[in-house]
Amino acid sequence: MKNNIIEINVDKGVLKGELNIPERARQLILFAHGSASGWQSPRNRHVASRFQKEGYATLLFDLLTGEEAREDAVNANFRFNIALLSQRMKQATRWASALPEASGVEIAYFGSSTGVAAAIISAVELEGKITSLVSRGGRSDMAEEHLPNLKSPILFVVGGNDPVVMDINRRSAKKLTCENSIEVIEGASHLFEEPGALDRVAELAADWYARHPGTVKSK
Repeated sequence: MKNNIIEINVDKGVLKGELNIPERARQLILFAHGSASGWQSPRNRHVASRFQKEGYATLLFDLLTGEEAREDAVNANFRFNIALLSQRMKQATRWASALPEASGVEIAYFGSSTGVAAAIISAVELEGKITSLVSRGGRSDMAEEHLPNLKSPILFVVGGNDPVVMDINRRSAKKLTCENSIEVIEGASHLFEEPGALDRVAELAADWYARHPGTVKSK
């Protein structure tokens, strides 16, 4: 497996992250982290390690530059800037698509919390280049106006003890025209900190990706 700490150049600096590409990777999963989180998030790293064991390549990366993250820690100026975060998702996707070692590998998204909104908008604006999406406790409402235009199949995974996000995801699903599904993990909270909860998230997500391996066709 190729495992590299990477940097993605963007307009205001670099986004740091980690790229893991197993031999004959099934798909490349890009992670869209939630607010005030980054590529070293222990929860997403746990999920990524499970994906890697299933033969998926993973790219975990910061959506903010180091300077932006430091400012955001003080005043929260960037963590809810969904337009900026979705732009970063697109930039990272184009960067990954250009990698020689990822040539011919389809790309999917895994989003958490506010990162889900950024992933949805990026998938819409990339016009069908993203094979599928998985939302973990996602704030899909923050991309509400884009939901009817999403073509990539999306799976919402929500904790049974997270009624606010459960309601958000159910309302979002009603606005979609693409294939979608909601999976509730009973006993799990918003952060899926309960024993076995993240493993179940990874299992459901890997199954979703396996069921949607090909390029999404524009209607």
